[in-house]
Amino acid sequence: MEFTKMHGLGNDFLVFHEHQDLPDKVSELAVKWCDRFFGVGGDGLVFILPSQKADFRMRIINSDGSEAEQCGNAIRCVAKYVYDNKLTDRENITIETLGAGVQQVSLQVENGVVQTVRVDMGEPILDGLRVPTALEGNPVLSRPIEVDGREFNFTAVSMGNPHCVIYVEDAPSFDLTTWGPKLEVHPYFPKKINVEFATVTSRNRVEMRVWERGAGPTLACGTGACATLVSSVLNEVTDRAAWVGLKGGDLYIEWSEEDNHVYMSGPAAEVYRGNIVE
Repeated sequence: MEFTKMHGLGNDFLVFHEHQDLPDKVSELAVKWCDRFFGVGGDGLVFILPSQKADFRMRIINSDGSEAEQCGNAIRCVAKYVYDNKLTDRENITIETLGAGVQQVSLQVENGVVQTVRVDMGEPILDGLRVPTALEGNPVLSRPIEVDGREFNFTAVSMGNPHCVIYVEDAPSFDLTTWGPKLEVHPYFPKKINVEFATVTSRNRVEMRVWERGAGPTLACGTGACATLVSSVLNEVTDRAAWVGLKGGDLYIEWSEEDNHVYMSGPAAEVYRGNIVE
């Protein structure tokens, strides 16, 4: 099977496009191929498939074999892949996702190569039961949560996949690997959850680190950056447009007052191509 290794700010994937649907035993393949010592290595597999609703359809299998409803970094990789590989010649395309429906994507192209991708990520879901959490509220804003004797406050946001955003004093040095996996499986979250630890440094900048459901710590999370911006607006600590600083780089996130949609802008990159022999 031919694949292309791509990443969005270090959140890396094996991208496949010559398929009509997911291959058999795809969960087992994801665990095997994403292993960074015995496989290719990656945070997940991304399949670019035909769509009856959009120009392309995207499905994402995490490194633990579970399926992700949406991924902001993956959708930017898909957009770059289809344009750079001449699967489309249009700079405005649509991509169907499992959890967020059809999304509008705009490409900034220089010398025939995509440099930046801007994605309409749709409206955030703030109703606690729909995120989903076990808590009622719209929004679930700065609610206490306790794990192993430590209490945090979180805000719940879905961007087609569930997130809880927690503000800490120093996100870049926060003990992500201790608290992320415990919060991911907390009883408040019936489908588990992505956990963002954030520190606001100004009205237009937030530093964030992420523990991704099904993948663990990653260098970037596009939907997590969107959720962090939405949470920060709700908590009145940033403006409606801000940079979100991730370990792998920055994303520019806007929450429009006009249509209530969240827009994400950032890069994607191809690393190399290869073949997997089974």
